[in-house]
Amino acid sequence: MVTIGRPVARHRDDGWTLEVTRCCTDSTPHVASKLYAAAWRATRALGFRQLITYTLASESGISLTASGWRVIGQTARRVNGWNVPSRPRVVKAPTEAKTLWEA
Repeated sequence: MVTIGRPVARHRDDGWTLEVTRCCTDSTPHVASKLYAAAWRATRALGFRQLITYTLASESGISLTASGWRVIGQTARRVNGWNVPSRPRVVKAPTEAKTLWEA
């Protein structure tokens, strides 16, 4: 299953871009690659020009590479997440750097 939506980062939300926010499989070989490729075909069919997704820096992204995606950037590592003294938060998400991919 692949979930696609508007980009989470507001500077990427230009009206022509969608983002894969989740890709889940049952560990069947090559399914993730096929899902990413199908997501790009569906995105183009809807008239969008770009499809992006993120992986953690510790992940290889082999499924993305196999389906023709390419790396277009890296995000900075957020040591404390969004936790700041003026607005304390419990950090639940991974805080390591992420790789930005484009179909």
